[in-house]
Order: sequence, then C-alpha cells, then structure tokens
Amino acid sequence: MTDPNCIFCKVLAHEIPAEFLWEDEDGTAAFMDINPWTRGHALVIPRNHSTDLLEISDEDLAASAKGAKRLAQMQKDRLGCDGVNLLNSCGAAGWQTVFHFHIHSIPRYVGDPLQLPTRPQPATPEELASVAAELRG
Repeated sequence: MTDPNCIFCKVLAHEIPAEFLWEDEDGTAAFMDINPWTRGHALVIPRNHSTDLLEISDEDLAASAKGAKRLAQMQKDRLGCDGVNLLNSCGAAGWQTVFHFHIHSIPRYVGDPLQLPTRPQPATPEELASVAAELRG
C-alpha cells in the first residue's frame, strides 16, 4: 500500500534521495531526518502507507516500535548519546507534518540545546477523575 502523493512513500520508492540506515524484512525502513533536532536524529517508518497512529495496522505499529527500539540502541552504541527521545506526532494539532506514520528517534546528549516546549502542570484529583470518566465513557 502506497500513496503516490506521500513524500515518505516516494522516499521508500527511492524517488527522493535519503540516507537509509536499513530497509528490513519486518516491513520498516529507517533513514536520517533531513532537519535533525540533534546529531543522529532519524525516522522509522512502515513500508505500508498509513496516515497516522490511528490508522496504522497493529502489525505495522509493532514492527515500527521494534524498529524504533533497534534504532535507539544503534544511536546509543554508535553515537554515544546519553539518552533517546521517541516521538510520534498524530494529526496537525499534534505537530504531524508528514502524513505517513513515523517515529522520530532523537538522540539526546548532556548539554544539548533541545528542550521541551512546555512543562507538565499538576492536576487536582477531581480533574483527573473527571477526565478519566470521560475516557472510560
């Protein structure tokens, strides 16, 4: 399954150049992000096109998660990073800009300039209970 208008499908078809780390038998590929947040920032994507987290099949999601773990270990072992952030953005409001499911694996280094755009805010037990009730339906 591919989308002829999807930039990542074009990357997978080698119509757009990319620095690939792998294309594996599990149906995933990993390649370098062209706008890295830190040294070694790369993406893991499924070969099958899915718009986002809510559309991807369970099998492709599992393969992508397995690939993200593999990539994080590579970054730790080969780049000597101090940690890794895995990030998936779902929907435009969730910062998604390429609408082919992907997981960012962002190596973190002590002292790197990357910071979270916000900090968690405390919630009251009543707020938590109210939202939990909504989610449970």
